[in-house]
Amino acid sequence: MAGIVITSPEGLAELKQVVLEAVDQSEPPGGLREDEPLFGPDSRLDLDSLDALQLSMAIQTRYGVRMPDSKQTRLALQSLTHLAQHLQAAREQQQQASP
Repeated sequence: MAGIVITSPEGLAELKQVVLEAVDQSEPPGGLREDEPLFGPDSRLDLDSLDALQLSMAIQTRYGVRMPDSKQTRLALQSLTHLAQHLQAAREQQQQASP
């Protein structure tokens, strides 16, 4: 996954698939917008805390980024855009930390 920038259109498309597969959902009618809420009353996916756990595990498996239960994680899971930005920042930190 080192070649694709997660915030690029290709990266966001892949991330969308990871999210939908992790929570065992189909894309809602009209598609899932990048800025659309993933959780909460405005979410068309109607995800819950178990979905958040499954999504966190899928992200760790696919992208190697741990998503602990924290305020930062809740902010990251607001939308695909927020999640992509969080993952890209985490990846950049990991790259800087490795020699």
